[in-house]
Amino acid sequence: MNWKAKKVFVTGAGGFIGSHLCEKLVVMGADVTALVRYNSKGSYGFLDDAAVDIRSNIRIVLGDIRDESTFRLCLKDREIVFHLAAVPGIPYSFVHPRDVFETNALGSLHLLNAARDAELGKVILASSAETYGDAKYTPIDEQHPQIPKSPYAASKAAMEKLAWSFFYSYGVPVTIVRLFNNYGPRQSARAVTPTIITQFLSGNEIRIGSLHPRRDFTLVLDTVEAFVKVAEYPENGEVFNIGSGISISVKEIIEIISKITDKKDIKLITDEARIRPGHSEVQTLMADYTHLKDKTGWQPRFSYEEGLRLTVDWIAERLDAYKPEIYNI
Repeated sequence: MNWKAKKVFVTGAGGFIGSHLCEKLVVMGADVTALVRYNSKGSYGFLDDAAVDIRSNIRIVLGDIRDESTFRLCLKDREIVFHLAAVPGIPYSFVHPRDVFETNALGSLHLLNAARDAELGKVILASSAETYGDAKYTPIDEQHPQIPKSPYAASKAAMEKLAWSFFYSYGVPVTIVRLFNNYGPRQSARAVTPTIITQFLSGNEIRIGSLHPRRDFTLVLDTVEAFVKVAEYPENGEVFNIGSGISISVKEIIEIISKITDKKDIKLITDEARIRPGHSEVQTLMADYTHLKDKTGWQPRFSYEEGLRLTVDWIAERLDAYKPEIYNI
């Protein structure tokens, strides 16, 4: 695909993954409209921190995906949509399930409604491996049952079902990507990797929840490459896992960060508030990304330790922007 002047719309553009994706698209020469959630500061989120000057090369729109008119205005001349906007925090979803569902599911419904009337070639919706729930087998392929165990996971599963209904009923050209755990520069401390890194860099105590859950981590730079490959794939109506195929426990994350920071004298403190309620914990996630590799040729380039070193260096330069002393949900 020739990305020169390709007309692209990215929701969640000011976020962790969205900002990296916009950066990649601009470098490739795409014509990008970026949706950032309206805020009183007029902040463009992490688009303000992009490694290259992209703000002068994209159209930034402040809005809210819970308002369908936002999409009606933005989709008129677009060809490809990357829908990443969401409330991402699983712990937050336990406290505020309605906010999460209204944003992630109903907000996506507004996009799909607007997409019915637009001349789009592809609508890529970012879902989550959390929709799988407990692994019945590993690695997890796209046919694995979906049994969401948190309000966040349920909101993403609902988004998927809405997307398929619009695909079959109205011909909206949807593709679903299920993201396993991402990490890298610009990630907020609501995620486990920067939570641990910031505590290593600021003291000798690491407050953490359960050490045993295992997750499949992909560096955000690899993830955006996967998004581009999916957009270039000519067929619609597909589901793709994006993951590394390697599962790492929270305890192992701590051990690797200890090695990278050369900090051995630490005290691990179990914080009950950081443990998921009831039986909602998902013990193991490990991606089978064979389908994505077979169809697009994508596979991750960075090992987890390589990506962690990049992430530690980035956070170390911006530690003042984090609040390692509190639990970020």
